[in-house]
Amino acid sequence: MELQFSKRVTQEDFQGEFIDVILKAAADPSLTSFAGGLPNPQSFPVEAVKEAANKVFENFGYRALQYNAAEGLLPLREKICQRYKEQMDLDYTPDEIVITTGSQQALDIISGVMLDEGDEIVLENPTYLAALQVFHHYMPKALTVDLTDTGINTDQLAAVMEKHDPTLMYIIPNFQNPTGLTYTEETRVKMAEIMKGKNTLIIEDNPYGELRFAGKAGHSMAYFLPEQTILNGTFSKIVAPGMRVGWVATKNKELLEKFAVYKSSVDLHTSILDQMIINQYLEDNDVNAQVEVAKEIYKNNAELMMAAMEKYMPKGVTFTKPEGGMFLWVTLPEGLKAVDVQFKAVEKGVVVLAGDPFYEYDHGGRTMRVNYSNSTPEQIEQGVKAFAEAVIELM
Repeated sequence: MELQFSKRVTQEDFQGEFIDVILKAAADPSLTSFAGGLPNPQSFPVEAVKEAANKVFENFGYRALQYNAAEGLLPLREKICQRYKEQMDLDYTPDEIVITTGSQQALDIISGVMLDEGDEIVLENPTYLAALQVFHHYMPKALTVDLTDTGINTDQLAAVMEKHDPTLMYIIPNFQNPTGLTYTEETRVKMAEIMKGKNTLIIEDNPYGELRFAGKAGHSMAYFLPEQTILNGTFSKIVAPGMRVGWVATKNKELLEKFAVYKSSVDLHTSILDQMIINQYLEDNDVNAQVEVAKEIYKNNAELMMAAMEKYMPKGVTFTKPEGGMFLWVTLPEGLKAVDVQFKAVEKGVVVLAGDPFYEYDHGGRTMRVNYSNSTPEQIEQGVKAFAEAVIELM
């Protein structure tokens, strides 16, 4: 028998090759890995989640194990609305929220609802590699716009929008993955002016937004363009990633209706048990205090990593200085290739991810993503030292 696979799964998966590197590194205890994007398990509220789970079974019994609505648990959607108001000064109602199985599923459903082969999508350059993987399944044409120290290059964006009518735009304006950069308020305002009135749906992915440990937050695109923006959110970074509970929020009723119908055809609904446990946890605990625990860990780790970079890296190496989130973006000296450094660093016991899979077109470059969230101080010191030795040997 010869199976006839779809184009979606037989096309080249450049990003997947690098994800294999991340997963293998995570499974090898002899390596220090700065390659992934894992939250620090010290921030996981294990006992509180355990108590919430017990309470769910005591109070709801079989209801926690039954089918449920595609839109998701109403009390949980109400709590998400409350957090949007408190954290971002955005007004949403529960019927403007759909719960998803992580924010990764949200990207897939949005793509399924909005994209046909050949449609255009605007992407940051570089951008989140797993988002690229999702979008590739739907075979759009990518229009890339570079990032600057202040966020997306608005001059480039304006030029792209003059010549094209893209279906989607995907951005991560807060502590961007992979660069760690954050859009300034001026950049957000300019972007909103450029995008206003266009036939382009803006996907604003915000997994790291609450992990700010310095600076001041800017306005969401949903503040400027509510009908034109769909927000992706997740509990993975503020409670625990294993629960796989995320959501979308939008004022666009037509989009939300089609999103919910499509989701229902994909998985009927997100695990109601996980939703109930998250909801109970939020009822019984101060999630803001839990977020502060994570922020303190990440702040300390980021400062340690930046200090180690300054201490060990040779002249010509530069890196971003994030105000939150989980990543530094390293630029190597001219003449070096990030992929070569990645393999040399593994020989020295540390895994750092070359920037190649974060670009749609620009491969063979000299940028690297370095994760600081899921390491001990000792691992950061020794790992950066080994990383620097790999760079020096290849210079």
